[in-house]
Amino acid sequence: MNIVLITAIFAALLAFILGAALGFFKKFFAVPEDPLVGQIRECLPGANCGACGFPGCDAYAAAVASGQAEINHCTVGGVATAEKLSALVGGNASVIPVVAVLACQGSSLHAPKKGNYTGLQSCRGAKLSSNGTKLCSWGCLGFGDCTLVCQFGALRMGENGLPRVDYSKCTGCKVCIAECPQMLLKEVPRDRHGAMVLCSNCNPIKPMVSKTCKIACIKCGMCVKNCPQKCIVLENNIPVVDYRKCISCGTCAAKCPTKVIKILEKDVI
Repeated sequence: MNIVLITAIFAALLAFILGAALGFFKKFFAVPEDPLVGQIRECLPGANCGACGFPGCDAYAAAVASGQAEINHCTVGGVATAEKLSALVGGNASVIPVVAVLACQGSSLHAPKKGNYTGLQSCRGAKLSSNGTKLCSWGCLGFGDCTLVCQFGALRMGENGLPRVDYSKCTGCKVCIAECPQMLLKEVPRDRHGAMVLCSNCNPIKPMVSKTCKIACIKCGMCVKNCPQKCIVLENNIPVVDYRKCISCGTCAAKCPTKVIKILEKDVI
């Protein structure tokens, strides 16, 4: 019993000595923090979403204070945060608000499955184990990984098996964009006016495309041929719009036989 008691007392004394030593060295060797970092941190929303390109708000505040980052990278805080930071450190307070748009319409009704999938119920799991669950290798896998990482409640799974974006809540943090293994969520300026192709099927063979998804882009080229502004080109077998030229005339959307082209200002955002 005496040995146990002595051991306990010795352990307690050792813990006290080590704790006191750590506290002393921490205080003695502490690096003074720039007060500007704290002031900048108070201006940030505290979402720690990483949209600014830094691990969190603390790291972004330190980068802004040291001049390594611009003040307009916080998409969550938007213009209001940028203006506060501009008052502190100067710089351009203009921010282009963005939202996430799903470039796929291959719902459970339109994109057939390969078979019964019994693996890990996540998009990444299905992608790694069987390259997806649908015949369309490029389509949304439908497990909702993106909805789980959204910190703002802007994403939910729809009845059609595709994620739906609530644009009134979307802050453009881009976390869902990074989470999607199919790279189907695209960053689009909130006030963007123009056409967008809501399909990512890159298969160049038209009959195969139609078999894998009933409403996929069939590579007919009608949008490219009929665009009066000549602002659509095929890249990797998918029509891509040059927003610098697009005037939202809607000609491409009207000519598209499978209706995969939407006018953002009217149909999407």
